[in-house]
Amino acid sequence: MDKGTTTLGPSKIQSEISLKKAEIILGFMGVFSVLILGKFLLKNQMIYFRLVIGTALGYTLTRAYTGFAGSVNRAFNTGSTKLMRTLMFMFFLTLLSTTAFLYTSEDLTAYNLNINPINLGLILGGILFGFGMSFSSCCASGVLTDLVTGLPRAIITLIFFGLGVFLGFPIQNGATWVTESWVTSPVGQLFKGGVFLPDLFKWDGFGGYLGALVLTGIFCGIVVHLSHLYEKRRKEQGTYIGHPMEKLQDSLEKKDYSYSKLISAETYEKVFVKPWTLKQGAVVLCLLFTLLMGVTKSGWGVSTPLGLWFGKALVVFGISPESLASFTKQSPEFFTVPFFEHGSSVQNFGIVVGTAIYLLTAGKFRTTFVSELKISKKEALLFALGGITMGLGTRMANGCNAGALYTSIAHFSLSGWLFLIFMVIGGTIGNICAKRWNKN
Repeated sequence: MDKGTTTLGPSKIQSEISLKKAEIILGFMGVFSVLILGKFLLKNQMIYFRLVIGTALGYTLTRAYTGFAGSVNRAFNTGSTKLMRTLMFMFFLTLLSTTAFLYTSEDLTAYNLNINPINLGLILGGILFGFGMSFSSCCASGVLTDLVTGLPRAIITLIFFGLGVFLGFPIQNGATWVTESWVTSPVGQLFKGGVFLPDLFKWDGFGGYLGALVLTGIFCGIVVHLSHLYEKRRKEQGTYIGHPMEKLQDSLEKKDYSYSKLISAETYEKVFVKPWTLKQGAVVLCLLFTLLMGVTKSGWGVSTPLGLWFGKALVVFGISPESLASFTKQSPEFFTVPFFEHGSSVQNFGIVVGTAIYLLTAGKFRTTFVSELKISKKEALLFALGGITMGLGTRMANGCNAGALYTSIAHFSLSGWLFLIFMVIGGTIGNICAKRWNKN
């Protein structure tokens, strides 16, 4: 036997099997709780829907090992741009689905479209958000999934993310460089200001949607092309190492699956355990976004509730809702609504639950949970910096990767593409800084 290798005795193996079985049972109990208890304990059908959709989002993000922050962080650290290219596929696919809603709508104001202003706030917000996600290795939705997969990092990031959002509320609600757009279009004026791409192509015979789809396809193609060039350059320089999970997903994508019995360990492995590929995750996220938009008439947002939660924590410590409202330029009711009666908060809670459900049903919860329990003081400081810069960035840009990027692009807003550019710039700067500071 080689020095340093260990073998598991029969009792140890049996203990591991028992723990996995217990995790699986807890996982299906979690599914039962969401579907049954959520139905009877939550206030109304819409809140219940938010819980279910949030759970599905968390499950998908975790099982596909995907996230928005990785689009920049993976490219910088490993040279792989596969996630960025997959996001472009998801963005265009989602845009096609939302076109079905908007093209036939006689009143677009029936939808809460994320057509955000184009201004200094968008630029600074995108840079700050990208900078912060390089330190915390996550974004707004990512910090929720990481509460299960990397608790110390996530909890520090979450606290300071919430602080950043809270401190940014008065900026978002009062600063003209955040609220007023440099350019706007007719439909954009009906919302926060900004440019609604179909307004640029009213002559195309399809209300501008055909032209907007073509332009978006061009934007996606440009990003994919630049991503390929970047990855090729990294390979030529010998600095491309690839992402381990993407390599595993690639092997699963190419594998020719054989038939197995309906009730068997092999079938369970395929249905509940094996990771989804990035493309599979993208398709499921697109379907969930489409369902969310069809039911709620809005897109996917994550960051605002984090500032709300920070404010609620201040209320617990004796600060009045009226004082918080005065500072943040929100209403006092914003900070007094019960947690499980606030739709977006319940949806965010569902993301955490969905993450736990996948890891439990896959028998991976314990090993995943304990893998990142130890962090250094220096890492904690960097996570705090990442959280507060991301939080502030979301208020300046009117959203995070889910709201200001994905939803804005899916709602035909030019601001989403500009946010992407400045997020990548900020993420690159942040990763360079993080790399240097980690060496010291």
